[in-house]
Amino acid sequence: MPPKNPTRRDLLRLASLAAAAGCTLSLPRNAFAAPVSHLTYGVQLFMVRRQAQTNLAAVLKSIHDVGFSQIELYPIAYTHPPAELKQIVADSGLGLVSAHFDYAGFEEKIDYGKQLGLQFMVCPMMPEDQWTSTAGFAKAAADFNRWGKAVKDAGMTFAFHNHCYEFKPQENGVTGWHTLMSQTDPALVKMEFDLYWLTQAGQDPAGMLHRYADRAVLVHMKDRTAGAPTGFAMGAVAEHFTELGTGTINWPELLKQAKRQGIKYAFLDQDETKGPVFESMKQSFGYLKKLDV
Repeated sequence: MPPKNPTRRDLLRLASLAAAAGCTLSLPRNAFAAPVSHLTYGVQLFMVRRQAQTNLAAVLKSIHDVGFSQIELYPIAYTHPPAELKQIVADSGLGLVSAHFDYAGFEEKIDYGKQLGLQFMVCPMMPEDQWTSTAGFAKAAADFNRWGKAVKDAGMTFAFHNHCYEFKPQENGVTGWHTLMSQTDPALVKMEFDLYWLTQAGQDPAGMLHRYADRAVLVHMKDRTAGAPTGFAMGAVAEHFTELGTGTINWPELLKQAKRQGIKYAFLDQDETKGPVFESMKQSFGYLKKLDV
């Protein structure tokens, strides 16, 4: 019987025994990713999309002043040439390793991402008209494989950001999520796991991080109010957002798990806030600082 909590040595021994028996033992490709000493926290620009439309440089500086050290860009910033945008970010004091790019026209932005010096190019959402059929998810899977190869060839990593619609069963009873995961190459298509949206979809975020350890490269954070119903629909019915540490998601354990799995970056992405957005941001950052993860 295999050990309940196998070490790396245990897993290698089991793999050797399996090979000797003429079979193979499938392990996640990054099962042995080195843990990181601490998480680096950033903000997804979508959280301050309204403010950033008028003064991007000032918004980035304000994010830095709150205490965050990274910005994950969003398409509203791409009116700037890449060299100019890269300088705006650098002048703010923030780092830039990841950015979101719309599904439509994603391939045309790969060189733009490369010029920004990104490590990760993230597709944040599928087109809505592809959410309701297995064929729609199969098309996305094919696109993701192709984009993943092109992004990798450009020296970066492609990732997809989940919401909750992917987990709705389709016409054949199979979820869109299953179609995406079964029809994409884990070496080319990674995941930016939004832990709120996993919870909203009725999934176990810790279990998902563990199951897809070979894909999980980034995480998104926002907390969830107590007693809120789960579901697969997007929109107001799914927006139970609250500041980190004021909801029901187990951030201490999830962030420690992410760190153990070698995930380096976690981005705050609270889509809407009841009060001023920067006050909300300060509250969430204060909570993260107390965690010291």
